[in-house]
Amino acid sequence: MLPADAVRVGTAGRPSPWLDADHLARHAGDIDVLHLHVGHGGVELSRLEEWTGEVRRLGIPLVVTVHQLRDPREPGRRRLDAQLAAVLATAEVVLTLTPSAADEIADRFGRTAIVLAHPSVAEPDPELGAERGLVGVRLGRASAAVPDPAAVARASASGAVSGGGRLRVLAEVGWDIDPGVRALAEAGELELVVHRPEEAVAQLQQLHVAVLPERCGTHSRELEVCRDVGTRVVAPSCGFFADQWSEVVTYGNDEVDGLDEVSLTAAVAAALTRPMPRPADRAWREEQREAVLRVHAEVYAQLKDPVLLIPRELGTGPNAGV
Repeated sequence: MLPADAVRVGTAGRPSPWLDADHLARHAGDIDVLHLHVGHGGVELSRLEEWTGEVRRLGIPLVVTVHQLRDPREPGRRRLDAQLAAVLATAEVVLTLTPSAADEIADRFGRTAIVLAHPSVAEPDPELGAERGLVGVRLGRASAAVPDPAAVARASASGAVSGGGRLRVLAEVGWDIDPGVRALAEAGELELVVHRPEEAVAQLQQLHVAVLPERCGTHSRELEVCRDVGTRVVAPSCGFFADQWSEVVTYGNDEVDGLDEVSLTAAVAAALTRPMPRPADRAWREEQREAVLRVHAEVYAQLKDPVLLIPRELGTGPNAGV
């Protein structure tokens, strides 16, 4: 989402060298605006607080896009909350992806966020078809996000059979596959497909329904892939996945009550009764992308001129959530 008249300075890296306070101080004259995308916290809090202090001292305008308000890889939210508090207290402009996330940012951190849509991330393969009744769920590399992969697989398989379909569990090469999931595959209750990372989009395109197994999180890139390629999504009740796309079917799964297997089974069966959605219209997706780019360009241009202020209506007008 880099506007045509904006220039990215420096080389890419993880973590970015721009998140180092010393690097920032040495190269502050090279940049007009800092834009930080907050997803899973990758920098220790002490370093982040030192960095935000340096941002304020140098007077560099900071834009923060909040993708995640909860890190699925962490057992609790204390660490990410502290990181968010540090950067949002320093940010001049806050962006996020759904109205519900903006409401939570306002409630928890006292900041008003401009809502912009998640841009398109994939294009469907015109030579690749989808199988009606095929349900897929990506499971592997165990984390706090999916404490019981076998339970997710069992409930999804039950829903797939009830809806006249079958379940395929997807795992990338090198992922740790839960022994319970392997046992279900060996018993013939599901199909296990191990694929290369670059095949992930194609695997999702072949499905009628994709199940997101997370018990916590905020927004989903995988959901946007499914929207792009025309795969219906069954998503957990945690986070704001259903705000991203109207075609989402929700089931019970969150940090408080855990996985509701009956709810997941019913959601998968219900999703299979609905027609497969068409892939996202590419012209509409391009218009959406251009609208998001325009807002980024306006924010960057206005932050370069301290006399100008971000207009209140920027977060609620035709560009918001498009």
